[in-house]
Amino acid sequence: MATQCYLGIPNAVVLCIDSYKENIAGRFYHHFNKDPETYESVLDLLMQMEDLYDRMRFPFPGNNERHFIERKENYMSEEMTRVLEDNEMLQMHGDLGTFIIRVQHRQNSSWQGRITWVEQDKTLYFRSVWEMMKLIEEAMADYKEEETETPTWKEE
Repeated sequence: MATQCYLGIPNAVVLCIDSYKENIAGRFYHHFNKDPETYESVLDLLMQMEDLYDRMRFPFPGNNERHFIERKENYMSEEMTRVLEDNEMLQMHGDLGTFIIRVQHRQNSSWQGRITWVEQDKTLYFRSVWEMMKLIEEAMADYKEEETETPTWKEE
């Protein structure tokens, strides 16, 4: 029985990884949309999750964002309604792996929280987005499809 597989906070995300070639790709679920949010790269995933947290206004960022151009979205007026229950989200699984991400803080221009690897029923704390992504990459290492002509620093 999986004891680490719970959501616990309203901004929890269930991350489903469906492929891992040069980059992870798949979908993620959150309480405020019945349909999955799809992503094609790590950058795409992180930008979409950051946008979700901005719209939720939780966790509130510790730093103000800086922009080169003015953003048109007015997130402060948007009301978000919960449409997906915890048990529905926990039924979603990726083809290669599934992770529950609970971002508890957004401080120092990064995220801090907990990540659960569902298939292994293991939970670890992360102190930055970089650390979170390294944990996911490590978990998915066996599934990465290597390129045949990948450049390397090693001399042959």
